[in-house]
Amino acid sequence: MRRSGRKKIRVGVVGLRRGLSFAQGAGPGLGMELVALCDTWAERLESAGRRLKVETYTDFDRFLEHDMDAVILANFFHQHAPFAVKALRAGFHVMSETSACATLGEGVELIEAVEKSGKTYMFAENYPYMVFNQEMRRLYQLGRIGEFQYGEGEYVHPMSAKEINALSPGERHWRNWIPATYYCTHALAPVMYITGTWPVKVNGFVIPCSDDDPQRSQTARRNDTASMIALRMDNDAVVKLLQVSLRGEGIWVRLHGTQGLMENQRGGDQTMLRVRRERFDKKRGEPVEQLYRPDFPECHEKAMKAGHGGGDFFTPYHFSEAIRAGEQPFLDVYRGVAMSIVGILAYRSALNDSNTVEVPDFRKKETRTMYRNDHWTPDPARRKAGDPWPSITGNVRPSAQALAEARKVWREIGYQVE
Repeated sequence: MRRSGRKKIRVGVVGLRRGLSFAQGAGPGLGMELVALCDTWAERLESAGRRLKVETYTDFDRFLEHDMDAVILANFFHQHAPFAVKALRAGFHVMSETSACATLGEGVELIEAVEKSGKTYMFAENYPYMVFNQEMRRLYQLGRIGEFQYGEGEYVHPMSAKEINALSPGERHWRNWIPATYYCTHALAPVMYITGTWPVKVNGFVIPCSDDDPQRSQTARRNDTASMIALRMDNDAVVKLLQVSLRGEGIWVRLHGTQGLMENQRGGDQTMLRVRRERFDKKRGEPVEQLYRPDFPECHEKAMKAGHGGGDFFTPYHFSEAIRAGEQPFLDVYRGVAMSIVGILAYRSALNDSNTVEVPDFRKKETRTMYRNDHWTPDPARRKAGDPWPSITGNVRPSAQALAEARKVWREIGYQVE
């Protein structure tokens, strides 16, 4: 935590929908001072600026001229890398929400921008910092389950049509077109954080969109329902990831090791942790199975008040600590890009009969050369001949009725309908 007399870290935030949780959240208690906001939604931006008494910008380049030390990127999913590169080149530390990059070429550019800048970059993936994941990391480092062999990560988050439309204003909003494999970091990041392993091979499987879904049929979505990703990690462990919009909401992490099992509780209180060691592995007097609610390893009371199960406290916490130490955090640019390109490569796999695809290691400079110009993308604004559609079934179009329902919600929230 910030000691008295330490210089405050002046922060600018980009993207108000998610960004306001950073702007009004843990930052001040960590010695971070909000000094500027940037968003293209002018009316909402002006209102937030007046309330928070900070400068506002609709132009990102002008925003980067503001006197500050760091930039927090909470803008659209597919735009983080270009904004981060600009901010790094302008001399700012950067904390970027997921995804770190939308193409493999962007991942290469981002890594090299961080290396050249000498600035701190943090991938703001908050799910590893949920209390049960931090406890599993502690136990794993103590050797409680032995060597990691198999894991599962799930981020299943169904929503009603009204909720989907309110979160996705505009036909080209990223939530309406990103492939079902792309939003994989909530499921993958905890596994990497707990075990320290890296993905090396990926197989992607996509559950197609269905006309039988009564909620989906009232939205502007062009992508698929969900995906399952199978990974081989660098220690030969196997990982299964499941995401996004299946019925049956849940956040779950399960890890098998050579000497035990750890998982958070799937139903009821999901912060409860189950640890099992077989009778032939456990020490004398140790229970075969434990089920308990852990505490955060530090800052417990503050984290309990933060969003995303405490994750929204620990991302700025570790970002500010890394800046002051002049180093990179655990969730650095290399891990952020590795997690993000898993989603891209899993979609390539799904489109090729789910065949195995290698995950390049961008920590190696010689590997980056092969992917520097790889900008394969389903983004409607950027896709070119040979690029994929957002759905594995092809160019899915929402019906006129679905668009009418979506536009109704967009008007209600003040979005100017296209």
